[in-house]
Amino acid sequence: MTTTPVPTAVPTTHAPTPVRRPRIGLVAGGLGAYWPQFPDLLPQLRRSARRVAQRMGEFDAEVVDVGFISDEREGAEAAEKLRAADCDLIVGFLTTYMTATMLVPVAQRSGAPVLLINLQPTEAMDHATFDTGQWLAYCGACPLPEMANAFERVGVPFRSVSGYVEDERAWRRIGHWIRAAGLRGSLRAARHGLMGHLYPGMYDVSTDLTMVPATFGGHVEVLEFDDLRVRVEGVTDTEAAARVAEAKDVFDLDASVDEDDLAWAARVSAGLDRLVADFGLDSLAYFHRGLDGEIHERLGAGMILGASLLTGRGVPAAGEYELRTSLAMLICERLGAPGSFTEFQALNFRDGVVEMGHDGPAHLGLGGRRPLLRGLGVYHGKRGWGVSVECTARPGPVTLVGVGQTREGRYRLVAAEGEAVPGPLLQIGNTTSRVDFRTDPGEWTDAWSASGVGHHWALATGELLPGLRALADLTGMEMTEVRP
Repeated sequence: MTTTPVPTAVPTTHAPTPVRRPRIGLVAGGLGAYWPQFPDLLPQLRRSARRVAQRMGEFDAEVVDVGFISDEREGAEAAEKLRAADCDLIVGFLTTYMTATMLVPVAQRSGAPVLLINLQPTEAMDHATFDTGQWLAYCGACPLPEMANAFERVGVPFRSVSGYVEDERAWRRIGHWIRAAGLRGSLRAARHGLMGHLYPGMYDVSTDLTMVPATFGGHVEVLEFDDLRVRVEGVTDTEAAARVAEAKDVFDLDASVDEDDLAWAARVSAGLDRLVADFGLDSLAYFHRGLDGEIHERLGAGMILGASLLTGRGVPAAGEYELRTSLAMLICERLGAPGSFTEFQALNFRDGVVEMGHDGPAHLGLGGRRPLLRGLGVYHGKRGWGVSVECTARPGPVTLVGVGQTREGRYRLVAAEGEAVPGPLLQIGNTTSRVDFRTDPGEWTDAWSASGVGHHWALATGELLPGLRALADLTGMEMTEVRP
């Protein structure tokens, strides 16, 4: 039997596990029969391949370029090199016509998703002056249906991007695939904390932990609140005072904040940082009810400050034992957008908006206002008392991201885009955002609920649907988009 040692010192900050740069395998090719027929063709295609490799590296990706292939034997050799490279995504660059036998081995053996790109040299040919060799440099679209059919028949998912070498629209699409591949790789190595117990009665929140590695990979660390307790007990007065000072620097403090409650939340926050560091967590979901002011109730009630600070540093923390929502928050974070723990609050039919947010942890990067700490003598529906966070999303595009679970037990992504708009907000210690979905709030709420998303989700700033679609494709997840 092993025990976790009690820490003797608690760090004041925690850095999340570094996001691994996506490793992108690149193979370019064309039909070798052309080279002796049109001597200028291969050098031109190689120049395009070098430019493509350069552009891919600009996405902060590690590019494993296995060179240019001209027949099926070179394709098989490239497949072995890419298999050994353990790539997150394989990109096959169709520079001109090439046979399916050249790329099928790459797709089958690499063990990674494959993206085919057809990027001709410029927007259009010069029809008046081009000969056959010059036309062939623009013929990357020719093999694309052939590849799609062959991939279907050998059981490899097909995806492609067509454009021209300096086509920014095409590169935005390619970038979505590269970032999604990096996110998929990060999730496969991520560690998720699940601390405490289910909020009583929340059937929808309960989940099969095996579905986390089955869907995303990674590891779920099941924790007790005693794991936090021993770390909070190890926090020194100096460390707690430093955390109080940090809170006063990060937040505005409402007059309702009790100094003793703030001091306790700061101590819990420092212990929470050590918990995250000791277990190497990339996300955390938690809940504990407790009774009559005993230590576990006080720990649960004191989580909001520390969980919000962690979330703001890139380690999403969700209350009410919401593992699937902490996963959704992490997905938003790794797509470059702050995602905050969210549920419905009310519908505003006068202004045509849906009001949503949550008590408890918030993402301090939502940016709509400087976050505020408010003192609460009671937490609605929960045990305990203390300080809570108010903030809101900045005006502009937002994306809702949830991880639902089907009757068959499988996870599905659920997403919608709207616009955060200014207006009156609750002042009860909750995050609150007003979101306009450009339709009747009641009809939109019915459609969102019918998606099977569950009680909670992440609200993130920005437009994330393209990246989410790519992630769903690469992980094999079903994805539901709720539209007006």
